[in-house]
Amino acid sequence: MALIPTNSHSQVNEGPLFAEVDMGADSSATSVRATVVQASTIFYDTPATLDKSERLLAEAASYGAQLVVFPEAFIGGYPRGSNFGVTVGNRTAKGKEDFRKYHAAAIDVPGPEVDRLAAMAGKYKVYLVMGVIEREGYTLYCTVLFFDSQGRYLGKHRKVMPTALERVIWGFGDGSTIPVFETPIGKIGAAICWENKMPLLRMAMYAKGIEIYCAPTADSRDVWQASMTHIALEGGCFVLSANQFCRRKDYPPPPEYLFLGTEEDPDSVVCAGGSVIISPSGTVLAGPNYEGEALISADLDLGAIARAKFDFDVVGHYSRPEVLSLVVRDHPTRPVTFTSESEKGEGTQK
Repeated sequence: MALIPTNSHSQVNEGPLFAEVDMGADSSATSVRATVVQASTIFYDTPATLDKSERLLAEAASYGAQLVVFPEAFIGGYPRGSNFGVTVGNRTAKGKEDFRKYHAAAIDVPGPEVDRLAAMAGKYKVYLVMGVIEREGYTLYCTVLFFDSQGRYLGKHRKVMPTALERVIWGFGDGSTIPVFETPIGKIGAAICWENKMPLLRMAMYAKGIEIYCAPTADSRDVWQASMTHIALEGGCFVLSANQFCRRKDYPPPPEYLFLGTEEDPDSVVCAGGSVIISPSGTVLAGPNYEGEALISADLDLGAIARAKFDFDVVGHYSRPEVLSLVVRDHPTRPVTFTSESEKGEGTQK
């Protein structure tokens, strides 16, 4: 494993930004160079975060990355430490204002920020998986966007189950946004943070043939690594988990942003990263990194998927559909449906 320092002009936070590259893949097999980005959002400043995204993407591409995965909620921000003024039966005026600012930092899908991300992917000729906060009207969703190396937006996944207080600020995704995209570098999909612990969601993705399983997260605990290793082994797939590394000073200072549950020391680490790349055999190819902002890269030997599936194929020879099966309701769910729209849509639906 080589440790390669990046150019200093690409740094945003203090401290080194570096790449780990695993060169141990079998050169006779088809391989894909993948990079997971471990870096912090510029909170409440979406244009600046997009600029930072492009610098990081350019850096990854300079190392030959073909696929780049960013953390959960990188565009729009993960509001760590905030409770939005919520207690049972009450919401404070400051909490409502905090949500207004958070809503303003989110992005529309489609929208100009999506167009810019697509242009970045095309400019640097990489497949891009980006965690965003999506705004639809006045409801926010924790979402992952997918782009191909030609600069085309492929689609999105909305987090189906926000965790704990996330349910106060984010809506719930439905079964219509659990995609796995077939691309020349493999079948790519994503699950976000703790929804990776949902066995039925994973089973749905395995059934779609996922080969490169992206897991943007906000969980930097050591135990997260066990979940990522288990998914790689269970699914016979590569797992790419990207998390932010951030300090208190990466968020607005008090009293604008009150950071509960931690000290207010600007240099205190509030999310330690732990980004990692794991093979279908459960081997850690790169990471986990807990040291700072980083580009963590590995060459994925796609032949390892077939070797792993020979041992265990959870939706193939190791399944028992006559005993255990799963039904996925993958149509969009809407609170209001207008019959005139349904009539207009007849004949155009696939």
